[in-house]
Amino acid sequence: MTRMRRLLSIALVAGLALPAAASEGTVRPKPRPEVFDIVPVARWDFRPEGQVWSRSAMQALQGHGRPLVELVPRDITDWCPGYERAPEPARASFWVGFMSALAKHESTWRPTAVGGGGKWYGLLQILPATARGYGCRARTGSALKDGAANLSCAIRIMARTVRRDGVIHARSPKWSGVSADWGPMRSDTKRREMASWLRQQDYCQMHASPRPMPRPAPEALVAGPVRPVLQAPPRPADFAPKVGYDVAQTDVLLDLPTTRTR
Repeated sequence: MTRMRRLLSIALVAGLALPAAASEGTVRPKPRPEVFDIVPVARWDFRPEGQVWSRSAMQALQGHGRPLVELVPRDITDWCPGYERAPEPARASFWVGFMSALAKHESTWRPTAVGGGGKWYGLLQILPATARGYGCRARTGSALKDGAANLSCAIRIMARTVRRDGVIHARSPKWSGVSADWGPMRSDTKRREMASWLRQQDYCQMHASPRPMPRPAPEALVAGPVRPVLQAPPRPADFAPKVGYDVAQTDVLLDLPTTRTR
């Protein structure tokens, strides 16, 4: 009998423990990251390929470029004052705008540009060896001449260097952030020009959490109950007093029956 009780106790304890163990081992699905399909304002918008470049860059920023969107660089207020409190679509839009501003000084927005005597290629003038070192899909000069592929590679590089250094630009103790790989970022004049344009864009304006607007007080509480002004309806013209008629004639005017004496 004692042995039977022990077996029942063990079975009961094990049965109670199973749900707890199952709940501990249950893997809750992670919330999906926000997906956004917008085309931000960029400095290459005048080109026929501009929107394609912007869309492809936004897609890359939702993939291998997400560290850029999640990061708040220490010097971000110099470039985009509203970035820190902005939603992810606005942050991604900033990076597209940033690359379009940088491309002005790198290639004047020419995807087939080749500089440095055949060293650097495409919109953001990327060295093929650098592309291979960062694991970009576009690893040759000809592949880097594709605008979308060039931007995807640039995003992969920036996601590494900006996250590593915590800044977009710094020169001490060494060139850091984007300035570690892109020469125009080392020019004070070009950086100021880029930042000035970016700060004017909608996605870099300050974002505030919407607060409910206070409801207006009911009119009755402000000025008391409002009663409509009552006016007497106008009298018909036939009932208006006629100038020049005596009382005897009013019977005719009112069409009233008269009493006759027989």
